[in-house]
Amino acid sequence: MDARLRRAGLADIADKVEAGARLTFDEGVRLFEAPDLFAVGWLANRIRERRHAGRTYFNHNLRLEATNVCEASCLFCSFARLTPDKPGAHTKTVEQVLDRLRARDGEPLTEVHMVNGLHPGLPFSYYTDLLRGLKRIRPGIHLKCFTAVEIAFFADHYGKTDLQVLEELREAGLDSLPGGGAEIFAPRVRRKISYDKCDGDRYLAVHRLAHGIGMRTNATMLYGHIETMAERVDHLLQLRALQDETSGLQAFIPLAFHPDNNQMRKLPAPPATDTLRMHAVARLLLDNVDHIKAYWISCGVEVAQTALWFGADDLDGTVQEETIYHMAGSTTPTALSTADIEQLIRDAGREPLERDTLYNVVRVPQLAHV
Repeated sequence: MDARLRRAGLADIADKVEAGARLTFDEGVRLFEAPDLFAVGWLANRIRERRHAGRTYFNHNLRLEATNVCEASCLFCSFARLTPDKPGAHTKTVEQVLDRLRARDGEPLTEVHMVNGLHPGLPFSYYTDLLRGLKRIRPGIHLKCFTAVEIAFFADHYGKTDLQVLEELREAGLDSLPGGGAEIFAPRVRRKISYDKCDGDRYLAVHRLAHGIGMRTNATMLYGHIETMAERVDHLLQLRALQDETSGLQAFIPLAFHPDNNQMRKLPAPPATDTLRMHAVARLLLDNVDHIKAYWISCGVEVAQTALWFGADDLDGTVQEETIYHMAGSTTPTALSTADIEQLIRDAGREPLERDTLYNVVRVPQLAHV
């Protein structure tokens, strides 16, 4: 492998990886541009195994999407509808959302993950009622709800500060924030693909505030559209700087652009090779973030399995009833059982561990004896 790393121009980076030294912006760009994908993946796997050995995490979670009505007009989005009267628009009542959790009575769920559109016609109490209702049904469930973009929207729309919104939602039952809405922090790209929602600085500021009141959060990047490799690296390093400051990020999730049924449909989806490289470079640059997640809904089941050898140590969860990526053309299942995920991880040559949202191990799956 030493000769291969030298041929790829990565020998000096490999030396830094072995020494545990932090990689620079220029080195991040080189990793994205290096001709040998497997050399990059090998380096990322060294870090992955140093941190986690063969352990691969997943959780038993439920995805809820209460409304897809959204005043933002992101070009890449196939989920949102600008007004309630648009074909395909939906807004569930609080009770309809709660019924989705009631229907899972008896399932050992540990997490509800909720992401919505930016609906200008709902009262703030709609969201606090949702949180309180979910906790009434299952007091021990972890509520990972509302992206930083939603938090910023709530603040602007309801005349509150970002911190007030976070504190009021936390009082109602919110436990942590998902990572969606980051897209690409680069202003050039954001102006083109998501100009009418909060910018990258505000996204980071909301996460900083959440960390400051004791909440953990995830972070994402939407890749494979019009961004440059340098803009990807800049995005990752801004997350690394936030983590240096707060230590509040639990996981980074690369999200592949999907072109179907949106305004960027003329662009191709990123190939599997780009997805594997994205996970690998993230693992190498984000030296202070514990987990890199291969979100199988986004990148496909087989690619997610392969990513477990390219830096990823988490396969997300059962998800159940996801629609955002499926409306953009994802052909993955809408849900997997815990047994399905355990088998996928074993088939990839890794060791499955069921976790809760905060990465506490709740179950060590055992092989069935025939």
